[in-house]
Amino acid sequence: MDELLEKLIEEHHLSREEWRALLARRRSLDQALLFGRAEAERRRWYGDAIYVRGLIECTNICKNNCLYCGIRRGNPAVSRYRLERDTILDCCARGYEWGFRTFVLQGGEDPGLSPDQIAEWVGAIKANWPDCAVTLSFGEYERSVYQLWFDAGADRYLLRHETADAAHYAMLHPPEMALGHRLDCLRTLKEIGYQVGAGFMVGSPGQTPDTLAADFCFLQEFQPHMVGIGPFIPQKDTPFGGETAGTLEDTLILLALVRLLLPRVLLPATTALGTIHPQGRELGIKAGANVVMPNLSPPATREKYTLYDHKLCTGEEAAEHLAGLKRRLASIGCTVAVHRGDFPGN
Repeated sequence: MDELLEKLIEEHHLSREEWRALLARRRSLDQALLFGRAEAERRRWYGDAIYVRGLIECTNICKNNCLYCGIRRGNPAVSRYRLERDTILDCCARGYEWGFRTFVLQGGEDPGLSPDQIAEWVGAIKANWPDCAVTLSFGEYERSVYQLWFDAGADRYLLRHETADAAHYAMLHPPEMALGHRLDCLRTLKEIGYQVGAGFMVGSPGQTPDTLAADFCFLQEFQPHMVGIGPFIPQKDTPFGGETAGTLEDTLILLALVRLLLPRVLLPATTALGTIHPQGRELGIKAGANVVMPNLSPPATREKYTLYDHKLCTGEEAAEHLAGLKRRLASIGCTVAVHRGDFPGN
């Protein structure tokens, strides 16, 4: 076994230099061994259970202009929308009937959507379905806003850090956005009491073994409850529309390394992974992932939430086809968990 991989498995910690060296040679690792160890670690904590989260894409309006994102402010080709409260609750009602016990409300940083509105959504969901968890993913806000949502009943918050290297962050974002503020938001969320998710794109423009080493060092120090990583997929109407997508191989390797670094972590096999390979989610699970997030959004809006091109939105990644997803998971020895799926110890 690779000596640094062995050290990671035993100690769950590497130095920055060790991470750089391991990541530089990641494609030469014994992948069968790597994925086998990651899957065994997942099963040690979670058995054969895979958690399903019902994803509701609430708004594709965003004030930011991130260079990789299809719903960026500067993209005139997007057909914008914002869901109404009753529509969101209808999505939750359908999802609850199908067996979902976590709802993920996601959206751009929409200046027309007030923090009080989101708090009201959260409160209504918790009042109607008190046995469910609510996860939010609406970007960067001040502590008072995060506290408002937590007090309304929100349990988890997803905020990908995207990259922990400041120069790389500046390549991916407009000048008014700063890595320091993103990391401050993550730390604030954890202090308030959320289960917190960080993460990054695999194969984003400018990514190197050194920037990836910064990502893994940050995850190692921050100890998030969730890590969302998936392949970078270009969106044609962005400045990075002509860039090369991240690969299946790299995504699976990095998923496995995250599982070995953070054995208890909640680790999604993302829709983006399913977009670049027909069995992407199953392969992700066999590399250590233990969460999938079928889409509960109204069918008419799914194609409008265009973070990247060719996004899956009508097949078994959609919540309506949960039975098909169960069959696919059964084919790799896994079952759909029928509870909230909290981080162990929470």
